[in-house]
Amino acid sequence: ACAFAGLWNCVTINPLNIAAGVWMMLNAFVLFLCEAPFCCQFIEFANAVSARAERLRAWQKAAFYCGMAVFPVLLSLTLTTLFGNAIAFATGVLYGLSALGKKGDAISYARIHQQQKQMDEEKLTGSLEGQA
Repeated sequence: ACAFAGLWNCVTINPLNIAAGVWMMLNAFVLFLCEAPFCCQFIEFANAVSARAERLRAWQKAAFYCGMAVFPVLLSLTLTTLFGNAIAFATGVLYGLSALGKKGDAISYARIHQQQKQMDEEKLTGSLEGQA
């Protein structure tokens, strides 16, 4: 979607639209290299780029993908750039959510809350005994 929207964005005489379209096509190529290297198996450096991308932490991938997707929108705010970069931005958001970690269950949160409440009560009674 990003590559097709980038190509469509290049069919204009506005230089900012052309720059945004070229950047979108570059985004699509980088996403293919990092996320689906089997699509680029005839490119020699595809496996090296994919291996390097796999070593990145999830929050680093999130920042990279979201930053790549926001730049063309800042260059040329059109529906084509918004819809074309939505998938790349969504990929970054998903990596960001995975960097936050797994959601805890209610039982463990209740235990933590109970322990903190007991500790607060012990501190309060300890300070009251110290004053008396």
